[in-house]
Amino acid sequence: MRPVTDVAVAVDAKQTYVAEFASSEKELGGPKWVRTLRQNAIARFESLGFPTQKHEEWKYTNLAPLLRAPFKPAILARPDGVVAEKLQPFTFGVLKTNQVVFVNGRYAPRLSYLRSLPEGVRIGSMAEMLRSEPRALEKHVARYASFEADSFVALNTAFFQDGAFVEIPKNTVVDEPIHLLFLSASRDLPIVAHPRNLILLGANSHATVIETYAGWAPDVTFTNAATEVVVGPAAVLEHYKVQRESERAFHFGTMTVDQERDSSVTAHSMSFGSSLSRNSVSTIFRGQGGSLTLNGIFMPRETQQHDNYTRIDHVAPSCTSVELYRGILDGRSRGVFNGNIYVRKDAQKTVARQTNKNLLLSKEAFVDSTPGLEILADDVKCNHASTIGQLDDNAVFYLRSRGIDEEAARNILTYAFVADVVNQVRVAPIRIKLDQLILSRLPKGAGLGETL
Repeated sequence: MRPVTDVAVAVDAKQTYVAEFASSEKELGGPKWVRTLRQNAIARFESLGFPTQKHEEWKYTNLAPLLRAPFKPAILARPDGVVAEKLQPFTFGVLKTNQVVFVNGRYAPRLSYLRSLPEGVRIGSMAEMLRSEPRALEKHVARYASFEADSFVALNTAFFQDGAFVEIPKNTVVDEPIHLLFLSASRDLPIVAHPRNLILLGANSHATVIETYAGWAPDVTFTNAATEVVVGPAAVLEHYKVQRESERAFHFGTMTVDQERDSSVTAHSMSFGSSLSRNSVSTIFRGQGGSLTLNGIFMPRETQQHDNYTRIDHVAPSCTSVELYRGILDGRSRGVFNGNIYVRKDAQKTVARQTNKNLLLSKEAFVDSTPGLEILADDVKCNHASTIGQLDDNAVFYLRSRGIDEEAARNILTYAFVADVVNQVRVAPIRIKLDQLILSRLPKGAGLGETL
């Protein structure tokens, strides 16, 4: 039975955020439609409250550590020492990118740079867009990431002030990746930021977008991010999300993807940092012939918890989705995978495959895996699978018989467990960085471990 005190903590936290909104509503500002949107969102949040473990989608996640922390708005923090040199560990070596940096949820022009871009491409700050072209945003913001049933999206919608805006016009190819780098830094008090991102791809366009969320120990921060993505007809998007925040931080990120006919989306989620994180990805096929690949790697250790919630909605016919998530858990860490695929009655000729595999490196690590399929059409090819296990002792013995010490053998097998996900990363410098991050979290042995 859940302690009554957890409910009291949730109620107190809800009241704190509602009161904070009331005191800062005028400062949050924005055009009239944004102010109305904020008011509707905070009213919905007040009605919903924070989810508890009675809610099916949150039954494995205790939010009490997050709700007890006395977070203050990020604008009150002093992010001392965030200079260009400190960004290097969070970039991708020789990879040439257009880089847009946000510190504590606010655009940092001195740390950002845009290279030569095709005509019509716009990359910048949501705050600036709200000032200069608010009508261009009105038809998109909060149209895809709904706050009706999600407390954290409601909070983001009520409090967001800035974030990334990316618009790729039709028939345009952006060759160099667009790197959206969100840094959380606060030496003096726990802070919360609510970045809001909007990514729009026109028909027949092509782009690669990287979202990196990073921070430094021992800062205690809370990032509550929302990213809305619209992919036009026959457009192609390669998206990467890398979560590397402080292991004392909290990270809640929601991404919604709206796909038109014949569009193609590949989305990679890599989760390493934070004390408690939850990555939610919701996608919908609006037109026929679309394709989607969702890949994920999560590697909590010690007492970290990484949650993954995915929803793929096949509304249109003749669409294909392939989902592959791998978890590696060590120490007393916890992991959650909750994957849901819906095939509507008119979505004939759907192909949907979902796989979640988890590797436990210690006897105290634990993962809850809940794959799900709901099929209302009859002409489909759908399957799902989930496994949880430990390293194969026979495979370890085989490698040791070839002269490899036990620790190195275990590292080799652990890396091999996620290699099929890593190998799907098409951009070589990103793949190299991912290799480094994975190896840095393995026990050091035979030169395999690498510290970043």
